[in-house]
Amino acid sequence: MIPSYRSVLLTTVMTCLGCSFAHATTDALINDAIALDRAGKADAAYAMLNEHLSERANDPDFNYALGLVALDSNHVANAILAFQRVLAEKPDNAEARAEIARAYAQSGDIDTARAQFDTVLQDPSLPDPVRQRFTQMVQDYSKQIKGTGSDVTGYIEAATGYDNNINTATSLTSVTLPIFAVFGPASLSGNARSIHDGFTDLQGGVSAVKGIARQDRIFGSALGSYRVNFSNADFNQGSVTGTGGYSHSLANHDSISISGQVQEFFLGQKSYRQAYGAIGQYTHVLERGRALSVSAQFFRFNYDNQPLQDANRYAAALSYADRFFVVSTTVGREKTLQSAGDAQSNYFGNANISAEVPLSAKLAAVGGASVDVRRYEAADAIFLKERKDERIDTTIGLKFHVGKSFSVRPTLTYTRNFSNIAVNDYSRVTASIGVRLEF
Repeated sequence: MIPSYRSVLLTTVMTCLGCSFAHATTDALINDAIALDRAGKADAAYAMLNEHLSERANDPDFNYALGLVALDSNHVANAILAFQRVLAEKPDNAEARAEIARAYAQSGDIDTARAQFDTVLQDPSLPDPVRQRFTQMVQDYSKQIKGTGSDVTGYIEAATGYDNNINTATSLTSVTLPIFAVFGPASLSGNARSIHDGFTDLQGGVSAVKGIARQDRIFGSALGSYRVNFSNADFNQGSVTGTGGYSHSLANHDSISISGQVQEFFLGQKSYRQAYGAIGQYTHVLERGRALSVSAQFFRFNYDNQPLQDANRYAAALSYADRFFVVSTTVGREKTLQSAGDAQSNYFGNANISAEVPLSAKLAAVGGASVDVRRYEAADAIFLKERKDERIDTTIGLKFHVGKSFSVRPTLTYTRNFSNIAVNDYSRVTASIGVRLEF
């Protein structure tokens, strides 16, 4: 599909310069190809025209149309060649020069793109609306070339709700311990069983990106969250996370980034765990706003007063992002630093999908689902067997846009953890309603 901004731009150019698109394409072959392109079938349009290239290579109208559909079907190099053939015959063709500038920009050559737009701006007959648009594009390219510019965004969110299992514990009243089986089942009470409670949850974050060179950026973010239970302060939870890193954009618009991250996790108003590590990621940009990413991660976990749980985490992830949803999968291993803690070492794999689908101008459906599988490496000292867990998480909700940056979000989540060790087998339901302000 021809991008909307370019369709409007070209219509203005051609109309005002007395060179309408209909006039530029006077035969059925070109008309049919452009119709296919506008119907979202750019690949078919390109194949149709490219088949006749050898016989019509000196036809400016044909080359102009070929350049358009080549660009829309991601044949950028061939689009540049087609527009060059137009300009060889008609060096004052502003439309072709604007399109070749866009092609150079799409290929990552923003220097040449800026130069081509500069040439178009010298045309005294260029309409003011188009001139303003081109001038803004030149300024944007100049900013990219200099590596200047920065962006800061953030959000604040508050929610309240009900959680039927704030401590992720079993609902069983008793379990049999193998080493004490002769004494019969052991009773469970207090924190060993699931506890329900209401809660208030506060979250916030800020992130910043700054250009340091044409294709280089540094970025950073700080995130914080805190959940307060109405009656059970021992299970209040909070975290503070800081991230900083560097990214480099390639000529094809793909990017490579590396970042470091630190986190402090609190449980019951006390420090519980620290984590720090690094993430390397490669992102491949696809057409229509999609992206495919692969990453490798390393993290170190340190637990306060629980040295047997200290561990290194190694993981690799693959994700795909579309306009409305993200799908990802991760595999890895958590290995305790001391062999005495091997019952906590595990291999894991998970897959998840999250989506936000607009239902109207001010309403969207949000949701997600994930599956996590873990296999532990040594027998539990009490239950005398290696732990095996499979967890399912699902989330559904709505997002009401009250204003441009303000939304209301009712959410319902369900978690079910299946485990061969009874005390780790549990279910959990959380319902909440929150408000979010983005800036």
